[in-house]
Amino acid sequence: MLNVTKGNLVSQLCNDVELPEMIRVRQKFDPSHIEKDQIVAVVRKELEQEKFDQVIRPGMRIAITSGSRGVANVALITKAIVDFVKEKGGEPFVFPAMGSHGGATAEGQKEILESYGVSESFLGCPILSSMDTVQVGNRPSDGKPVFVDRYAAEADGIILCGRIKAHTAFRGPYESGLLKMSVIGMGKQHGAEQVHESGFDHMAKLLPEVSRVIFDHTNILMGVGTIENAFDQTCRIKALLPDEIWEQEPELLKEAKSRMGQIYFNDIDLLVVDRIGKDISGDGMDPNVTGRFACPRTASGGISTQRIVVLGLTKATHHNANGIGMADITTRRILDETNLDATYPNAVTSTVLEVVKIPFITENDQTAIRLGIRTCNEIDKSNPRIVRIRDTMHVEEIEISKALLPEAEGNPNIEILGGPYRWEFDEDGNLW
Repeated sequence: MLNVTKGNLVSQLCNDVELPEMIRVRQKFDPSHIEKDQIVAVVRKELEQEKFDQVIRPGMRIAITSGSRGVANVALITKAIVDFVKEKGGEPFVFPAMGSHGGATAEGQKEILESYGVSESFLGCPILSSMDTVQVGNRPSDGKPVFVDRYAAEADGIILCGRIKAHTAFRGPYESGLLKMSVIGMGKQHGAEQVHESGFDHMAKLLPEVSRVIFDHTNILMGVGTIENAFDQTCRIKALLPDEIWEQEPELLKEAKSRMGQIYFNDIDLLVVDRIGKDISGDGMDPNVTGRFACPRTASGGISTQRIVVLGLTKATHHNANGIGMADITTRRILDETNLDATYPNAVTSTVLEVVKIPFITENDQTAIRLGIRTCNEIDKSNPRIVRIRDTMHVEEIEISKALLPEAEGNPNIEILGGPYRWEFDEDGNLW
């Protein structure tokens, strides 16, 4: 039985660790984006291009993908696509395209969509959620079967909708985006598992191979890809014909990477992350920001840090603690909030078990942070280099320890907002 008692020996061993004063700073990123009240108009402008005029014919049943990530404006964008299909005389439905997420259940996946506002009442069309798949072809390289969602396969046409961004575990011309949505998302748990079983060493080659089979054996009509800035705001929406997806997604991926948020400080002793969640990143916290990759052979980037402390889960993650394995230290609060039945399926499907390993557990936030400092090697423990972030999706305003102040003052992309001030813990030793 996992039991972390109050005032235990670990807490006692860390009582003499002094926490440095912190300073709030603003990191400056390109803020340009599409205003929320213009999202629908931009989607419509993209879809009303002449090249899409004859794509949807009256009476066609059109399947529209919707994923499990916390995509900005996902409900508005999806509804705009639904309305466009209706105006063309089509019969749209939305289906969850999220591999094994939602506990690998139809009910769990629909619940995730509804938590993002993607509901039948808002969309004005059905949401058809099932984990059933059908085989649509075979991989040319080894003959293994390729699967897609049964509802999508039975539809007269499919519209891919998803965010284009850097993947957390591999590098290639196609990473997270519309091709991945067709393979991992539409493949459900069964199809995603087939692709992941070869490991991420082969993903950059396997992803487009499997996607090509799906494009050739299903009626994918178009794709609507989005790019977000460092503030989790939609900054680009692009509607593409099938051939254009293959041609343009690599360049859109480069643009997406250039807009990512980052931490401007490196060689950190301790990174404190307030919360992780599947709505933040597929890995709970984006390793492209933290520098802590589950598959370091196939992906790299971000900062260098000795210790990572994670304090809590987002509500929108639905008790899925995927990514906690990348932390060194966490809290009893996360242990209490975690549902292993919701957490483990994604790791099994991806074959990356490291992301769900349980790290060192402390009784509260204060002990976790103190332990992080205490267990760092060869640092100035009287003046440690600490960065604290809300999560990896929100890194504009962050906190830094006084040791990093000279670097902040010398960086034109950083503005000092306030401090120094002491850490403020509640009576239970937590920050909130």
